[in-house]
Amino acid sequence: MNTAADNPSSNSTERSDKESFRLFPSEHLLPFVLVTALFFLWGMSNNLTDILVQQFKKSFELSPFQAQLVQTAVFLGYFSMALPAALGMRRWGYKSGILAGLSLFGTGTLMFWPAAIVGRYWLMLLALFVVGCGSATLETAANPFIAQFGPRETSERRLNFSQAFNPPGTIVGVLIGTFFIFSGVELPATRIAQMKSSGVYASYLHSEIMRVVPTYVTLACIVLLLALVISLTPFPIGLAEHDDTEQGTLFTQVVTLLRIPELRAAILAQFCYCGAQVSTWSAFIPYSKQYTGASERTAALFLTGNLIAHAVGRFASTGLMRWIRPSRMMGAYAIVNIFLLFVGVIHPGLIGAGAIMLTSFFMSIMFPTIFALGVRDLGSRTKLGSSLLVMSVVGGAMIPPLLGLIAKRLGSYALGYTVVIACYIVVAMYGLRERAKPVP
Repeated sequence: MNTAADNPSSNSTERSDKESFRLFPSEHLLPFVLVTALFFLWGMSNNLTDILVQQFKKSFELSPFQAQLVQTAVFLGYFSMALPAALGMRRWGYKSGILAGLSLFGTGTLMFWPAAIVGRYWLMLLALFVVGCGSATLETAANPFIAQFGPRETSERRLNFSQAFNPPGTIVGVLIGTFFIFSGVELPATRIAQMKSSGVYASYLHSEIMRVVPTYVTLACIVLLLALVISLTPFPIGLAEHDDTEQGTLFTQVVTLLRIPELRAAILAQFCYCGAQVSTWSAFIPYSKQYTGASERTAALFLTGNLIAHAVGRFASTGLMRWIRPSRMMGAYAIVNIFLLFVGVIHPGLIGAGAIMLTSFFMSIMFPTIFALGVRDLGSRTKLGSSLLVMSVVGGAMIPPLLGLIAKRLGSYALGYTVVIACYIVVAMYGLRERAKPVP
């Protein structure tokens, strides 16, 4: 009888199979951990903007459409910087891209200080744009870095694992905004009229604007400290080396990439998903205030419930991916969210808010799954393809103002959520399309 020891080829095959399904790069664990920490960091920053939508709406006296320009500024930064970030990383590697992203991120958060002192909304939007540029650079580097940092067979699971640290960051961001940016003061119209007549209302509004400064300056210090730690940490050579193998102009390379059907479909799905996610969370506080009578802080705590559901969904679903194909799970989750959002539109109030909150559980796996599927098999073109996927998050800049415009015109945040339903229809179609393909 032959044993495993008598069959070297059997041993080799077994080791190869185990290697193929290994999730974590144990030989380079420190850079993996540091890059995973970035997911927490930009999650915290991105969901602080959901607080800023409401804070700026009050302190700058904005319409729903104007307030949603907070999200537009951030995600236009994503759109503008993703491609330059990819080009830089093709020349200097992932580590340089991460350090550049942290530097931009830190600069943008520090810009909140002078912007608040001057008290101009457009300066706040400029600071958010720079933060968005930094986040775009980080995502363009971190997502493909994690996806490629191990066997191809576990890329979706590995990226979902690292992305699972994004939701805890979003929870921390909203809690910080709730207790350190929101003052808890909501003045009735009669009190506002009295303050205006006595000439003190403008100074009150400026004090509300200044509440953002301590939070963002502290965040800047953390970001720059992390940049220092990463600069001193060696990264694996195979992933950080230069990538100058592609020929032709940038335009030619982008056009060639866009001819790949899988990448085109992923870009469209990511555009719609990001528009859905950002719209859901940024409109949730005003939705809750309009239909449940919740105060600012209470509505922000309701928003935290969304983020907890998102975190639970990410961790639970990543575990289930050992047995369920990620694209199949994503398609099913998108269909569930369509029905839940119909409840939020048709039954605005506590029931509707609860249904919208539950969509966060099911949206949890969509970004990393779409991203990993989009960059799969791109080889030396991964950095450039990743930048196109990061650019597609501009959906987060375009869909929320559309929701805000509908809310303003029809006087209903509930009806505004119909645009989110349309986004999930596209994501569901993408998931079903991927489901039809054979397992690689």
